[in-house]
Amino acid sequence: MVQALGIGGIFFRAKDPAALAAWYEAHLGVNPVPTGPEGTPWMTEAGVTVFAPFPEDSDYFPEDRGFMLNFRVADIEAAVAELAAAGIVVSHRQDMDGIGRFARIHDPEGNPIELWQAIPA
Repeated sequence: MVQALGIGGIFFRAKDPAALAAWYEAHLGVNPVPTGPEGTPWMTEAGVTVFAPFPEDSDYFPEDRGFMLNFRVADIEAAVAELAAAGIVVSHRQDMDGIGRFARIHDPEGNPIELWQAIPA
């Protein structure tokens, strides 16, 4: 059986790809795709990656969206404070015993993004 080693990329459509890539870089530190040999791709830290298809009638994220990104963060309180100071609305704050702390934001095109501070292993 083929064994996937990790996520190699996340590809999705955007109304303004350059502006959206710049927003992710400015607010979440996600480097845009390099356009030449001098560019640096986004490098993630090793850790949990959850791959979870949801039922099509799930209300966990907006029904008009086919996906939700989830980013691990080291300090959710600091992340939430920084994002709020930048004028980004933070919602859906939640603590889940044994799993971690969560908060939700949306990018400028309305895509839901969940921030997750995992419980240390």
